[in-house]
Amino acid sequence: MKHLPKHIRPRWRYLAVEIEAAPDADIDRGAFQRALWYAAGNLLGDAGSADADLTVFGFEYADGIGEAIVRARREETAAARAALACIDSVDDEPIGLVVRGISGTVRACEESYLRDRSPDLTEESVAFADDQRPAIRRDDVAELSLPEGFVAATELDFH
Repeated sequence: MKHLPKHIRPRWRYLAVEIEAAPDADIDRGAFQRALWYAAGNLLGDAGSADADLTVFGFEYADGIGEAIVRARREETAAARAALACIDSVDDEPIGLVVRGISGTVRACEESYLRDRSPDLTEESVAFADDQRPAIRRDDVAELSLPEGFVAATELDFH
Protein backbone atom coordinates (compact mmCIF):
# COMPACT_ATOMS: atom_id res chain seq x y z
CA MET A 1 0.00 0.00 0.00
CA LYS A 2 1.39 3.40 -0.97
CA HIS A 3 1.69 6.33 1.40
CA LEU A 4 -0.57 9.30 0.91
CA PRO A 5 0.97 12.37 -0.69
CA LYS A 6 2.16 14.94 1.83
CA HIS A 7 -0.57 17.45 1.01
CA ILE A 8 -3.30 14.87 1.81
CA ARG A 9 -1.85 13.46 5.04
CA PRO A 10 -3.46 14.62 8.29
CA ARG A 11 -1.66 17.42 10.12
CA TRP A 12 -1.11 16.91 13.84
CA ARG A 13 -0.41 19.13 16.83
CA TYR A 14 1.00 17.85 20.10
CA LEU A 15 -0.17 19.26 23.43
CA ALA A 16 2.20 19.11 26.39
CA VAL A 17 0.09 18.38 29.47
CA GLU A 18 1.26 18.69 33.07
CA ILE A 19 -0.45 16.31 35.53
CA GLU A 20 -0.80 16.76 39.29
CA ALA A 21 -2.57 14.45 41.70
CA ALA A 22 -2.25 13.16 45.25
CA PRO A 23 1.10 11.45 45.91
CA ASP A 24 -0.60 8.10 46.51
CA ALA A 25 -2.76 8.25 43.35
CA ASP A 26 -2.24 5.40 40.89
CA ILE A 27 -2.77 6.67 37.34
CA ASP A 28 -1.69 4.90 34.17
CA ARG A 29 -1.77 5.75 30.48
CA GLY A 30 -4.83 3.63 29.68
CA ALA A 31 -6.92 5.21 32.41
CA PHE A 32 -5.85 8.70 31.31
CA GLN A 33 -6.73 7.87 27.67
CA ARG A 34 -10.20 6.62 28.71
CA ALA A 35 -10.82 9.79 30.73
CA LEU A 36 -9.75 11.92 27.75
CA TRP A 37 -12.03 10.06 25.33
CA TYR A 38 -14.92 10.23 27.79
CA ALA A 39 -14.44 13.99 28.32
CA ALA A 40 -14.14 14.63 24.57
CA GLY A 41 -17.22 12.54 23.82
CA ASN A 42 -19.31 14.34 26.44
CA LEU A 43 -18.14 17.83 25.46
CA LEU A 44 -17.79 17.58 21.68
CA GLY A 45 -20.16 14.74 20.85
CA ASP A 46 -19.31 11.73 18.71
CA ALA A 47 -18.62 13.68 15.53
CA GLY A 48 -16.57 16.36 17.30
CA SER A 49 -14.44 13.89 19.22
CA ALA A 50 -13.83 11.92 16.01
CA ASP A 51 -12.72 15.14 14.29
CA ALA A 52 -10.32 15.97 17.13
CA ASP A 53 -8.96 12.37 17.15
CA LEU A 54 -7.34 12.77 20.59
CA THR A 55 -4.66 10.22 21.45
CA VAL A 56 -2.27 10.04 24.39
CA PHE A 57 1.05 9.83 22.59
CA GLY A 58 3.41 9.88 25.57
CA PHE A 59 2.76 9.43 29.28
CA GLU A 60 4.85 9.50 32.47
CA TYR A 61 3.48 9.62 36.02
CA ALA A 62 5.02 9.01 39.45
CA ASP A 63 4.55 10.38 42.99
CA GLY A 64 1.73 12.77 42.13
CA ILE A 65 3.55 14.46 39.23
CA GLY A 66 3.30 13.53 35.57
CA GLU A 67 3.46 14.60 31.98
CA ALA A 68 1.59 13.57 28.88
CA ILE A 69 1.71 14.39 25.20
CA VAL A 70 -1.72 14.44 23.59
CA ARG A 71 -1.98 14.32 19.80
CA ALA A 72 -4.81 16.22 18.10
CA ARG A 73 -5.61 17.29 14.55
CA ARG A 74 -4.22 20.71 13.67
CA GLU A 75 -7.61 22.42 13.32
CA GLU A 76 -8.89 20.95 16.61
CA THR A 77 -6.41 22.26 19.21
CA ALA A 78 -9.03 24.47 20.88
CA ALA A 79 -11.39 21.50 21.18
CA ALA A 80 -8.55 19.37 22.57
CA ARG A 81 -7.74 22.00 25.22
CA ALA A 82 -11.42 22.20 26.15
CA ALA A 83 -11.69 18.41 26.49
CA LEU A 84 -8.58 18.34 28.69
CA ALA A 85 -10.09 21.07 30.86
CA CYS A 86 -13.11 18.84 31.49
CA ILE A 87 -11.03 16.08 33.08
CA ASP A 88 -11.21 16.37 36.87
CA SER A 89 -10.53 12.76 37.85
CA VAL A 90 -8.99 9.58 36.47
CA ASP A 91 -10.19 6.28 37.97
CA ASP A 92 -11.87 8.24 40.81
CA GLU A 93 -8.56 9.96 41.68
CA PRO A 94 -8.82 13.78 41.67
CA ILE A 95 -6.43 15.24 39.12
CA GLY A 96 -5.28 18.65 37.90
CA LEU A 97 -4.16 19.25 34.32
CA VAL A 98 -2.37 22.19 32.73
CA VAL A 99 -1.61 22.50 29.02
CA ARG A 100 1.95 23.86 29.00
CA GLY A 101 2.12 24.38 25.24
CA ILE A 102 1.32 23.16 21.75
CA SER A 103 3.86 22.11 19.15
CA GLY A 104 3.98 20.71 15.63
CA THR A 105 6.31 17.79 16.42
CA VAL A 106 6.76 15.43 19.35
CA ARG A 107 10.42 16.34 19.67
CA ALA A 108 9.76 20.08 19.82
CA CYS A 109 6.97 19.46 22.33
CA GLU A 110 9.27 17.51 24.64
CA GLU A 111 12.19 19.93 24.33
CA SER A 112 10.16 23.11 24.71
CA TYR A 113 7.64 22.18 27.37
CA LEU A 114 8.38 18.92 29.16
CA ARG A 115 12.12 18.78 29.83
CA ASP A 116 13.65 19.53 33.23
CA ARG A 117 10.42 19.44 35.19
CA SER A 118 11.62 17.62 38.28
CA PRO A 119 10.20 19.23 41.42
CA ASP A 120 11.97 19.10 44.75
CA LEU A 121 10.06 16.47 46.73
CA THR A 122 10.95 16.31 50.40
CA GLU A 123 9.29 14.36 53.16
CA GLU A 124 9.08 16.04 56.53
CA SER A 125 6.88 16.54 59.56
CA VAL A 126 4.89 19.78 59.80
CA ALA A 127 2.66 21.37 62.45
CA PHE A 128 -0.92 21.37 61.19
CA ALA A 129 -4.21 21.44 63.11
CA ASP A 130 -2.45 21.34 66.51
CA ASP A 131 -0.50 18.19 65.69
CA GLN A 132 2.68 17.08 63.94
CA ARG A 133 1.81 15.38 60.66
CA PRO A 134 3.86 13.73 57.91
CA ALA A 135 3.93 15.76 54.69
CA ILE A 136 5.41 15.65 51.22
CA ARG A 137 6.59 19.11 50.24
CA ARG A 138 6.54 19.97 46.53
CA ASP A 139 7.77 23.45 45.60
CA ASP A 140 5.67 25.81 47.80
CA VAL A 141 2.83 23.35 48.52
CA ALA A 142 2.76 20.50 51.01
CA GLU A 143 0.58 17.38 50.79
CA LEU A 144 -0.33 16.46 54.37
CA SER A 145 -1.12 12.87 55.24
CA LEU A 146 -4.35 12.70 57.26
CA PRO A 147 -6.40 9.61 58.18
CA GLU A 148 -8.92 10.55 55.44
CA GLY A 149 -6.20 10.93 52.78
CA PHE A 150 -3.95 13.70 51.55
CA VAL A 151 -4.73 17.40 51.96
CA ALA A 152 -2.86 20.19 50.15
CA ALA A 153 -1.68 23.17 52.21
CA THR A 154 0.55 26.21 51.72
CA GLU A 155 3.01 27.90 54.07
CA LEU A 156 0.23 30.13 55.42
CA ASP A 157 -1.66 27.07 56.71
CA PHE A 158 1.16 25.86 58.94
CA HIS A 159 1.55 26.91 62.60
